[in-house]
Amino acid sequence: MFDVTSIGELLIDFTQTKSADDETISFVRNPGGAPANVLAVLAKFHRRVAFIGKVGSDSFGQYLQQVLIDSGIHTHGLKFCDEVRTTLAFVHLDEKGDRSFSFYRNPGADMMLQTEEVDKEIITQSKIVHFGSISLSDEPARTATFESIKQAKEMGKIISFDPNYRSHLWKSEDNAKEMIKKGLLNSDIVKLSEEEYHLLMGEMEFREGTEYLTKEYQIPLLFITLGNEGCLFRHGKDFLKMNGFKVKAVDTTGAGDAFLGGILHKFIEYKVHPSLLKVCEVVEMATFANTVASLSVTKNGGIPSMPTLDEVDDLLYLEGRK
Repeated sequence: MFDVTSIGELLIDFTQTKSADDETISFVRNPGGAPANVLAVLAKFHRRVAFIGKVGSDSFGQYLQQVLIDSGIHTHGLKFCDEVRTTLAFVHLDEKGDRSFSFYRNPGADMMLQTEEVDKEIITQSKIVHFGSISLSDEPARTATFESIKQAKEMGKIISFDPNYRSHLWKSEDNAKEMIKKGLLNSDIVKLSEEEYHLLMGEMEFREGTEYLTKEYQIPLLFITLGNEGCLFRHGKDFLKMNGFKVKAVDTTGAGDAFLGGILHKFIEYKVHPSLLKVCEVVEMATFANTVASLSVTKNGGIPSMPTLDEVDDLLYLEGRK
């Protein structure tokens, strides 16, 4: 039995680094892809996790498979593509550690996952199925993802969704909004970044906008991450902002994935449907997730930056939140 299975992209992040004199810029290879990043957090927290997706039959794809194995992520659902190479993303960092992306993905192997390649048995054995929107940006992965989520929902699985919007991977903003809204319709736990919230709701105030989203799309539990300001959540009538932690950010790649991994880890402990959570439990989830995300930005990369439970507990204790 798996606690969480992710379906979506697995790729290489080439993360920008500078020499000591700031004269030379180079790029370091790191494993990445939001759905895989979420699993990396959960695996470090001793959860049983599995990945479903596709990489190229190239050295990058072989490397990514080994990273998943070394991270404790079940890889039977990982497929290899002979025709198309592994997707690459170059991550450019500013002085605050905030990042922008340049993708080499037209096409990329992650786009080529077909419905018949999805191992349905893995979904059957999973408590939670997680997905993002990058796999919704192109066919055949779009259909494979939606069909898998539909089947998981019919089986009574909890569905987790993080759009992880990247504008230049979509044909248009309207197309992205259409697919993200379709994803929201099937989801029980949703994590939006502040940018993604405004993509969907414009300048509508958070309290009003989150109430609309949860009612319109029947979302039991909605989180919005606010960078170093923390997060806010909407759970039925409950709406609350949670402060983050002040840390020195090196690379914010994967911070949202770290946050969501923390949310899912704590959620599993409660063993109830998201709609039945108590507000104190959601507060505990958000506090824990903020801690995980804060620690992740102090290191480079996505998967390599995910903290251990001991590191999370130490920061919570240091901040007096445990």
